[in-house]
Amino acid sequence: MKQFIIAIALTGALISCKNAGENKQEADDSAVAETVEDNTADQVTTNYVPIDSDEALIAASLMAAPEASRAGCKVIGYNMAGEFVTLREGDNEFIVLADDPKKSGFNAACYHKSLEPFMARGRELRAEGKTGPEIFDIREEEAKSGKLDMGKQGSTLHIYYGESDLYNPETNEVEGAHYRYVVYLPFATAESTGLPEKPVGSNHPWIMNPGTHRAHIMISPLPDKNKN
Repeated sequence: MKQFIIAIALTGALISCKNAGENKQEADDSAVAETVEDNTADQVTTNYVPIDSDEALIAASLMAAPEASRAGCKVIGYNMAGEFVTLREGDNEFIVLADDPKKSGFNAACYHKSLEPFMARGRELRAEGKTGPEIFDIREEEAKSGKLDMGKQGSTLHIYYGESDLYNPETNEVEGAHYRYVVYLPFATAESTGLPEKPVGSNHPWIMNPGTHRAHIMISPLPDKNKN
């Protein structure tokens, strides 16, 4: 009789363990299903479209400017017809140089208006057919002589660039675009700033063209992975 009672008890225990295991497996399966469902819900498709109008070109190019200043920026550059024009008048301290729609990829810039003589001189020399090194040498000489105004010390250039020429019309963001910042400090050096002449990391500031009219601090933030 005692052995019979023990056998019944063991059978009950095995059945209980089996039911507990099945319940746990059902719970695990349910959790996995919910996770998959949540991940699927989070995958929102962005409808990027070509920049095919002056309005779209202006909107996307303004992303180069600080968000709080975009409404008042002047926008210049090539329009969709290939003419270099003022695309939009502005009333604040920034000028946006729009992306050139005839070139592949996307590259817009925003700079402090005190840099306009320096920027305009570069465009003028480029239109004359001067090469990069020639433009550098001419502006170097003109800056040293005082003929070329290099703007306020510490004036900043904001660059918004990427390989794609598609944008999201809802947010104006260009597909896969990144930011880079340039702080102009004419004739500054590594010694005068304490910055290295080469980056010590992919997102570390450094000084480029030290000791020249084009001396500037380079800052390249890491890409926002949530937007790529």
